[in-house]
Amino acid sequence: MDAYLLDWANLLLRWLHVIVAIAWIGSSFYFVFLDSNLLAPTADDLKAKGVDGAMWAVHGGGFYNPQKYLVAPKGGIDSKLHWFYWESYSTWLSGFALFAVLYLWNASAFLVDRQVLDWSPVAAGFTAVGFLVAFWFIYDAICRVFGFRPHGERILAALLIVVVAFASWLACHLFAGRAAFLIVGAMLATAMSANVFFWIIPGQRKVVAAMTSGQPYDADALAIHGRRGKQRSVHNTYFTLPVLIAMLSNHYGFLTSHPRRWLVLCLLMAAGALIRQFFVQRHGWHHGRARHPWPFAAAGVLVLLGLIAWMKPAPVPASAALPASVGYAQIAPVLAERCVSCHGEAVQMKNLRLDSQAQVEQHAQLIYQQVVVSRIMPLSNGTHMTDAERALVARWFEGRGRAP
Repeated sequence: MDAYLLDWANLLLRWLHVIVAIAWIGSSFYFVFLDSNLLAPTADDLKAKGVDGAMWAVHGGGFYNPQKYLVAPKGGIDSKLHWFYWESYSTWLSGFALFAVLYLWNASAFLVDRQVLDWSPVAAGFTAVGFLVAFWFIYDAICRVFGFRPHGERILAALLIVVVAFASWLACHLFAGRAAFLIVGAMLATAMSANVFFWIIPGQRKVVAAMTSGQPYDADALAIHGRRGKQRSVHNTYFTLPVLIAMLSNHYGFLTSHPRRWLVLCLLMAAGALIRQFFVQRHGWHHGRARHPWPFAAAGVLVLLGLIAWMKPAPVPASAALPASVGYAQIAPVLAERCVSCHGEAVQMKNLRLDSQAQVEQHAQLIYQQVVVSRIMPLSNGTHMTDAERALVARWFEGRGRAP
């Protein structure tokens, strides 16, 4: 029953996490698009109101005319002010709850890989959470020190590349492959949400409080909140695709089981950042504000193509050639040795048993997907299933009905 309820918690939290993440990422992408397409107004009435940029858009049969004010509209705000922060908070809270239910609650199975490091599940759990906290403090310190210096953004970017690469290397030498990928993604996502919680929203609250106080205020003094909020918002934009690929890639065993998986993760995230730069820059390019964005897209695609070529599986040696047909009798010893300890009479994880031919035939598609295609199972390859055994399972599945 505990496993059954945990599965439901996993499903519902994952569903919630995806929904609120779509809302957060969607609003982030929209405001990047909006900022990049705002044009200085030419109408006198807009200039008189203090409009810094405006655009026209059509959607759903209606016309929209967003206008941006750098600090405060001269006429004040005469309607409800919408804040964009619950999307961020809900994404992080639901994501951490999912991480707790799946990884921290089952740290011995999901965080610890004895082939990587033989340590206690409690230590692994605290260290995993420590990655999230430590990265925020390191990232925030770098932003504080270098954020507004001459060439500060370039220095900041270079330092962050080094920090993220080191964190990826360290995570892959401490945790199971799937967990390492997810922890690095969660590390960046934590910094994104912390940017909103600690800097963007507090700064905006100070500006709004000054605007609505009815008292004179120093616009230049308030401008630092806008600059800092914009800076952290831009960082969040570039973190987005690396976070998404880190989160998604942990479902693909051929990535997380690679001997140089930390480098695989770094290259995937680098490709994501380059592709995100393409989308950011293309808006400015259309208005003559930026160079052509295609080199960034091309660079991202080349990284991915190079990764695909580098990770190409080696051909199976002739001595390990498989028989023309494989039946249940030939895979039964493999399942008994590698799978039945978690999916047998005594333990039935995910309500799945693989200790009888009827059960194996019933779940053939699932076995093939988990063992051969995604290579997720056995979990963290804790039972040391070999590539030859996975190939044997593949040959059995492909030839079902032709072999006894």
